[in-house]
Amino acid sequence: MSDDSNNAGHEKRHHEGDVAFIQALAELLDRNQLTELTVKREYDENDRLTVSLSKQQKQAAAPQAMPAAFAAAPAAAAPAPAAAAAPASEDPASLPGVVTSPMVGTAYLAPEPGAANFVSIGQQVKEGDTLLIVEAMKTMNHIPSPRSGTVKRILVDDGSPVEFGAPLMVVE
Repeated sequence: MSDDSNNAGHEKRHHEGDVAFIQALAELLDRNQLTELTVKREYDENDRLTVSLSKQQKQAAAPQAMPAAFAAAPAAAAPAPAAAAAPASEDPASLPGVVTSPMVGTAYLAPEPGAANFVSIGQQVKEGDTLLIVEAMKTMNHIPSPRSGTVKRILVDDGSPVEFGAPLMVVE
C-alpha cells in the first residue's frame, strides 16, 4: 500500500511540473511567434510526456506575414532589387540551391546585434561557411552553406521566426 501512495505523490509532482512546463511552452510559442511546437520528455523507461501545441493565425494577418518572410534582409538592400525581380509565383522552396531551416526557431543574419551580417547577396561562400544563425530554445545554431557558390537571395529578415524546412537563402 505504501508503494501506491508513494506513486500517487510522484504522479502529482509530475502533474504539477508538467502543467508548469506546458505553460512555459505556450509562452515560448507566443513570444517567438511560432505556430506549432512539439516536445517529448522522458522521465524513465515507462514514464513519458509528449506535448504538441499549435495555434491558428488570424486570416487577416497571414497575407501581411508572408511577404516579410521572403523579403531580402535590410543590410542587403542595395542588391535586393535584382534578387526580388524573380516572379512572384515562384516558390522559393523550389529554387535550385535553396538552403532550408533544419529547425523551428528565430533567424539571425549577424552573429550579434549591430554586427555585420554573415553573408550578403552576391557574396562568394565556401561549403561550411556560416550563412546565418537559427536560435532554438536559447541555443544559437550556426547554419552552414551546404555548397560553395554565390549567395543569390536572402529569403528571411533578421529576427524573423522560421519553421522547419522554411527556405532561408539561395546559394548557387
